[in-house]
Amino acid sequence: MKGQRANILLLCQLFSRLALVWLFSMFFLSILEIVINSINRQYPSQIFQVIIFAFANDLIFWISDLFGLFFIFLVVSYFSQKLAIIISQTFLMVFFAIQLALMDYFNTALVPLGSDLFSYSLTDILQIIGSTSGLNIIILLLFFGLLALLFVVTRYLLNKLQLRPFMAIGFPLASIFLYFTPLYSIGFNMPTEYENNLIKNKTAFFLSSSSEYFLNSNEEIDIYSDAYIGDFDGIASTVAKMEYPFENQYPFYHSNVAPDVLSPFFQTLKKQPNIVILLVEGLGRAFTNDGAYLGNFTPFVDSLAGKSLYWKNILSAGGRTFAVLPALMGSMPFGKNGILEMGNDIPKHLSLYTILKRNGYQTSFYYGGKTEFDGMKSYLDNNHVDQIIEEKSFPAGYTKLPATAQNFTWGYSDDQLYQLYFENRSKSTLKKPELNVILTVATHDPFLIRNQDKYIQMAKSRMKQIGLDENKQAEYNNFLNQFSSIMYADESLKKFIQTYSKRADFANTIFIITGDHRLPEIPMSTKIDRYHVPLLIYSPMLKRTAQFASVSTHFDIAPSLLATLEKQINIKLPKAGNSWIGDGLDTVKTFRNIHHYPLMQNKSTLVDFVMNDYHINGNSLFKITENMEESPISDDIKLNQLKQAFNQFKKKNSQVIRGVKIVPDSLISRYGIN
Repeated sequence: MKGQRANILLLCQLFSRLALVWLFSMFFLSILEIVINSINRQYPSQIFQVIIFAFANDLIFWISDLFGLFFIFLVVSYFSQKLAIIISQTFLMVFFAIQLALMDYFNTALVPLGSDLFSYSLTDILQIIGSTSGLNIIILLLFFGLLALLFVVTRYLLNKLQLRPFMAIGFPLASIFLYFTPLYSIGFNMPTEYENNLIKNKTAFFLSSSSEYFLNSNEEIDIYSDAYIGDFDGIASTVAKMEYPFENQYPFYHSNVAPDVLSPFFQTLKKQPNIVILLVEGLGRAFTNDGAYLGNFTPFVDSLAGKSLYWKNILSAGGRTFAVLPALMGSMPFGKNGILEMGNDIPKHLSLYTILKRNGYQTSFYYGGKTEFDGMKSYLDNNHVDQIIEEKSFPAGYTKLPATAQNFTWGYSDDQLYQLYFENRSKSTLKKPELNVILTVATHDPFLIRNQDKYIQMAKSRMKQIGLDENKQAEYNNFLNQFSSIMYADESLKKFIQTYSKRADFANTIFIITGDHRLPEIPMSTKIDRYHVPLLIYSPMLKRTAQFASVSTHFDIAPSLLATLEKQINIKLPKAGNSWIGDGLDTVKTFRNIHHYPLMQNKSTLVDFVMNDYHINGNSLFKITENMEESPISDDIKLNQLKQAFNQFKKKNSQVIRGVKIVPDSLISRYGIN
């Protein structure tokens, strides 16, 4: 009996030494990550608080998982103590490797990697890895060097650490006790989203996000449960309540029709206008136009906004490109991993593409990369787009974006894409009106563009023009590739509009310009910042311009544009209803939000919902103020109200995942393209 107790005590001492080495190594890696990001990216405003909270998150992760690891260690030790030690040391090395890789990902993307990894195809993953500016031979050498150092230190500490018996037993006992306490519910709030992400243990975040993705996906929402309140009592809204006449058969089909709010700003349209939609990769409000909190790095877009209908508080539907086409063109739900991932199983729907094609329009899509990425190709095919121009469509003589060290490039730059667009238009003999959608790619990691030095100098000059002090300029110098690519995109857009203005059809064209999302590779201030983009509707046919502070989203663009075209040129639209998630753009000039919409961070993370001037992210509630700033608040009633509204969307969305239709086939045959 005494021997057994001594043996268990020795095992506890051995395991506790391993556990402490793991904890100390996590602390070391957290310090290393904070130092690297401070040097390469942005120095945290409250460095000591960042370190303390990072350590606290490490400690929570460590103590929460210690019980399970201790149990495994004891079981394996029963058969072979040597094997238990080997497995434990292997676990530590694997953990270090994963943590270092996730740290490098964060240092590049400035968002932690989560379950979105599982929402991409292998081809897409390889494309993303190839594009990263952080992966090169130096990084790989540092990676393996650090791994070797951690291995040596681990072996040394395991031999040198000596623990008293009560401490050795205390760790497993504390772990057993704390295993049954909700440690993961403890949260730490920093002033900015960048700092909130910086303090996270990247492996803990990845594992938590992944387990939630695989274990809790597609949870059914019981609309009839006592916890569900369909009317969201307590939150008033000036928008008409959606009426769903056939909710079980068509969960998103409603009888509401968006009002025509754009006609008062336009001259009377004499004929069907050309429509050009410019989706600029990563174009966020944080650095675009007057009032941008990072400073205005888009002087042309800013000048064009003064000649346009300009919404400064538009929200993209998603935090990545996967969401922009279905949201902006078809005001569609997300499905499980973004509706585009459903491929040929995308539910039949009406969109700007199909409705305008049915009304005599020639449709096209221009993209400098490969349309297979994010499932865009299937969506375009399902919408019967007449002309799809992508990387393989470019003839000889066009130049791609500079390649990374891995010889990867996303495709062709903005100016080359625009040049091919005009070349094709000059050859066209079609007399039909056109709907042309152009998605750019240059403002994307690795942010490599031709003549980069020129645009870096432009970015540096811009910093001085907008009055940044020397400290801010030094900080922004860590993001020169990002800011230079923004300056390049702005200049390319200027040349595009200038070239188009010389065309005969310019006078009969409506331009819609927005970002697909806010690029995350410059630190974000809030959780909603990743969705905050500008929207411009520019046209020679405008009879007056206006700027709007009211909040709308990409979901609202198609309903409003079609309502105007129906009134002005009598295009054929369903009279009884539609499946738009959006209810139309808000043209009130002061700040307000009359909408309630879901927002999807990435292909696996649907945790954001906005309703009036509130925003929920998971279980956190935020109050939105003018210029889309937000601050956390504590209000359980409001939190539950937003969750109830969000749950209603999730229930409908889960029906779409299972294959339920969103509109009757009769609407497709009458107003769309079969």
